[in-house]
Amino acid sequence: MEDASWVSVSAPYVRPRRPGEPDAWAEEAAQHGKVGTHHLQAVEEVHPPKEVARAFGLAADQTAFVRRRLVLADGQPTELADSYYPATIARGTRLAEMRKIPGGAPTLLAQLGYHPHSAEEAVQARPATETERQALELRPEDWVLVLTRIVRAGDGTPIEVSVMTMVAHGRELRYQMIIK
Repeated sequence: MEDASWVSVSAPYVRPRRPGEPDAWAEEAAQHGKVGTHHLQAVEEVHPPKEVARAFGLAADQTAFVRRRLVLADGQPTELADSYYPATIARGTRLAEMRKIPGGAPTLLAQLGYHPHSAEEAVQARPATETERQALELRPEDWVLVLTRIVRAGDGTPIEVSVMTMVAHGRELRYQMIIK
């Protein structure tokens, strides 16, 4: 059997950025003639949701830091993005601070010695909750796509779990398989 690897539209979001390189969302939005920005809404140490705790292998009493962002295209909400980091990695770093990270979290993780090596994604479609409808300016009948991404270092250690709740209308997720 031949080896294969997948290339995804998500690839720029999990790799460290080079100095002076725009953030991945600004770059992707610009390719579509839009201005992509995000607003950092909160940075908190939390007991993460069960699926996040399970991905990190956390016990019930262990915590993670979450960075909550509202993602915008031309000023319109397109996504709620919650990125979680084990407290053992995030505590005492910019991941735990209420400010933007130059180059983004993947760049900081690499600087801390946690080089992103692989990512696993799951996508689910479902009706939006009331909170999501308000934040994303959706109608009651609108659905969302929820993309959950687990990023691992080279030794298999999970270093980031992101849960992105996206406006479904007009959204396209692209994947390409490279067969080796």
